[in-house]
Amino acid sequence: MNNKFKLITLLMTLLLAYPLFASPNVGSNAPDFTLKDQYGKSHALNDYKGQWLVMYFYPKDNTPGCSIEAESFRDNHKQFAKRKTSVVGISLDDVESHLGFSDTLNLNFSLLADEDKQVSKRYQVLTDLGLIAYASRETFLIDPDGRIAYHFDDVDPKTHIKLVLKKLDELKDIYK
Repeated sequence: MNNKFKLITLLMTLLLAYPLFASPNVGSNAPDFTLKDQYGKSHALNDYKGQWLVMYFYPKDNTPGCSIEAESFRDNHKQFAKRKTSVVGISLDDVESHLGFSDTLNLNFSLLADEDKQVSKRYQVLTDLGLIAYASRETFLIDPDGRIAYHFDDVDPKTHIKLVLKKLDELKDIYK
């Protein structure tokens, strides 16, 4: 085979495989999950049917950016309650780590342990470097029917909460 043909074949393969690596699409059904929270209680996507859900993925408990982000969600709990919206944080940390992180920051929402990395894989947020794996800092807004209404793939922990609340308001106006 000549090099031009090899290049075209490679590009076509990558284009066809792209959906396997892209994040779930806005408008599609959110990938299902069942994970334990910091207290060992199981949570499934179906538990949130009929309400809005902010599902944010983050890299690691007890790290500066993750603490800032978690505190922002904690401090805006009333804003989410007014919007009839639940919040869950997801990382690869275990239940015990989540409990310590939650207690340290006095969090008022669930942290879900994706220890086997399956949920992070389904949402295409897993960064796996072999010895080090973590969930990328991304947020999904799930509508009351269980569909992905919005995806934040570029998150700044210091400003993210304002963008999430604004987008929820915009989406709720559209979904009326």
